[in-house]
Amino acid sequence: SNTIAPVIVSGVLKVFEILSSSTERRDKLEKNTVYWRKGLKDAGFILKEGESPIVPVMLFNAKLSQDFSKDLYNEGIYAIGFFFPVVPNGQARIRTQISAGHEIQHLDKALSAFIKVGNRYGILGLSKEQIVAKYGL
Repeated sequence: SNTIAPVIVSGVLKVFEILSSSTERRDKLEKNTVYWRKGLKDAGFILKEGESPIVPVMLFNAKLSQDFSKDLYNEGIYAIGFFFPVVPNGQARIRTQISAGHEIQHLDKALSAFIKVGNRYGILGLSKEQIVAKYGL
């Protein structure tokens, strides 16, 4: 019932103009997403499959996702733990989102933090069943 504010319309039009002029940022986003997913998988994390720049790192346990998120924050990485009722029960995760604004050194810093925290909780290379046995749902 309300119209969109002119400043929002102007911003959206500018975004379309930028996106239409080149595929450079989209190409960089795709490259960053592939790099991020590969780094996490190689480290032994369980990921939701897909090609989206939203990359869920599956932890399956609500408390673990909260603690993991807090520890990442202490390492300088802001990534939110999602758990029930935001996601189905037993599907707790850390939600990461990659952008074209990230540089490889940013992704490497975040990967280092994820690996450090993953080692702290002893979950790297574990299956879903092993994580659930260790931490519960």
